[in-house]
Amino acid sequence: MSFIDYYKILGIPKTASENDIKKAYRKLARKLHPDLNPNDKEAERKFKEINEANEVLSNPENRKKYDKYGKDWQHAEAYEKAEQQQKQYQQSQNRRSFGSFQDQDYSDFFESMFGGAYSRAGSKSNPLKFRGQDYSAELQFTLEDVYKTHKRTITVNGKNIRLTIPAGVKNGQIIKIKGHGGKGINGGPNGDLHIKFTILNHSKFKRNNDNLYATIPLDLYTAMLGGEITIPVFEGKVKLKIKPETQNGTKIKLKGKGFPVYKKEGQFGDLFITYQIKTPTNLTNKEKELFSELAKLRNS
Repeated sequence: MSFIDYYKILGIPKTASENDIKKAYRKLARKLHPDLNPNDKEAERKFKEINEANEVLSNPENRKKYDKYGKDWQHAEAYEKAEQQQKQYQQSQNRRSFGSFQDQDYSDFFESMFGGAYSRAGSKSNPLKFRGQDYSAELQFTLEDVYKTHKRTITVNGKNIRLTIPAGVKNGQIIKIKGHGGKGINGGPNGDLHIKFTILNHSKFKRNNDNLYATIPLDLYTAMLGGEITIPVFEGKVKLKIKPETQNGTKIKLKGKGFPVYKKEGQFGDLFITYQIKTPTNLTNKEKELFSELAKLRNS
């Protein structure tokens, strides 16, 4: 595997800060995104490269390994474990007269460390197998996006992975895609892909777990006399009956009109509405007279 200079790909120095890495990646991603460069194979190749570079350098732990081990950074942990195991074995051999590990003890110990999938160190016919590196990725969605279950394709290390995003995913939630991390060494199992979801909310609703909250403006006349209003929700519209003499700050609950419950098909939280009564402005002379008469009636 040839060495790939991730810093060069993003056009940043090795001393770049996390913020520098983020800015450089976003700038290049906007320029090279496949939607803006249809049928451009070179742009597609570069887009995959900057995604790979960002996945490594934006993760402080992975960046540290990359800076130290270069192209072998994904296997750094496995190599360090193997070296440590060799040291432990050598120490055990030096203490054999004191009841330390025999050959079989060493083999059992090594298997307990690495899941029973490995033979004795140094065997050419059956070399050590190591699990691949875990990868981390972040996906951004809007609240509207995760109101319904949908599919999304992401690119990780040049591979397209088609995911089903369940409705009701929460902000900051992390899911694991088994076997989609780094490739295992010497036939070892692949690592996993950990995806963190960032949910952006541009709607008028506030979300708290599976419940939604909204403040709805209500004109003075409807609040006093009662009536009916219609408000938009994520799916269609809802009609609300307003009781006469509704007070400012009145709260109501609409059962089952909240957000979908994660991985529970057909289950929803509740929607809580707070009425905010709007006082009329720019009154005409006639309106002022009528309000004056009303005030006299109330005070008589």
